[in-house]
Amino acid sequence: MYTDVVDLREFYGSSLGHVAQRMIRRRVRALWPDLQGQILLGLGFATPYLTPFRDEAERVFAVMPARQGVTRWPAGQPGLVSLADETELPLPDVSVDRVLLVHGAEATENLLEQMREVWRVLAGNGRVLVVVPNRRGIWARSDRTPFGHGRPFSESQLSSMLREHQFVPERVARALYIPPTRSRVLLRAAPAWERVGGRFFETFSGVLMIEASKQLYQMSASRRVVRRGRPVLVPVGGTMARRGETASR
Repeated sequence: MYTDVVDLREFYGSSLGHVAQRMIRRRVRALWPDLQGQILLGLGFATPYLTPFRDEAERVFAVMPARQGVTRWPAGQPGLVSLADETELPLPDVSVDRVLLVHGAEATENLLEQMREVWRVLAGNGRVLVVVPNRRGIWARSDRTPFGHGRPFSESQLSSMLREHQFVPERVARALYIPPTRSRVLLRAAPAWERVGGRFFETFSGVLMIEASKQLYQMSASRRVVRRGRPVLVPVGGTMARRGETASR
């Protein structure tokens, strides 16, 4: 079940949310150090982690699930977020290079359809980065943060899920070794917690991330799904439109 967008916004506006955002951003950035010329889609509630890529990638935008709700992003600028059913993304086939899925895989009731949509819109050489609560971590056991809601994953569970949905796990990263506390003293020490935890207590991180590539072989007939025509929202004359036209030929 999705966390309401109001609760997500309040969490990321708190001191603990700011720390979580910084620690996870560091790991995302380490995995994706250069997205020059790439099109990046944030799915779920990924906007807190998209800002560093806006001046670098060719295009950065987000889709938030209808069951979660939507909030404006970026503040004070033209909106780059749309609201959609995660099983019917309003995007052409093979239209994005990177997908950052946060607060999505653990929350959806339609994981199979969500991952099929990610596979569909991702370019052949694209990558998806899935960020989920770690089943062994403290954050998954505390309902004071969004990472304490939904289904947490272990590394083997997340890897298996990706393989089942036609992705090949490539790299694993972890973040959030600091406890989900409101103590300002502990929050100020978050970088030290990350260094120590990453070295000695890697298994007990708060979140788990796996980057995966798209597995390019035809889905078996038994797993094919006949879909109704879906609406497609494409900027006029944009790169996404050109890719969609190419894919449809």
